[in-house]
Amino acid sequence: QLQLVESGGCLVQPGGSLRLFCTASGFTLVYYGIGWFRQAPGKGREGISCIGSDGSPYYADSRQGRFTISRDNAKNTVYLQMNSLKPEDTAVYYCAASVGEAAGLRTYEYDYWGQGTQVTVSS
Repeated sequence: QLQLVESGGCLVQPGGSLRLFCTASGFTLVYYGIGWFRQAPGKGREGISCIGSDGSPYYADSRQGRFTISRDNAKNTVYLQMNSLKPEDTAVYYCAASVGEAAGLRTYEYDYWGQGTQVTVSS
């Protein structure tokens, strides 16, 4: 069974940092493009960043500089490092895998999704 699991979300104060993890079971991530998305209450799912199977990253313009995506194929894991967090970053964060090795930030490009991890930025 192909499964993606996100972890690392929690309550953090404004200005803090978090590292999210996206781990796969049942398949090897190395051949997939991986994206990170988020969905805040009452809003649609938006793309944050993605990384190709070759390790090339891409960021939504508004995320570049604070968020960094990376992957460790040996650990079958993709990371999202988030710094200088703001209350408006509060959302459920999802990772997704695309059979296309270089997907972008559109949800329809992705074939497999995790269940999400909650990130809350609040003092």
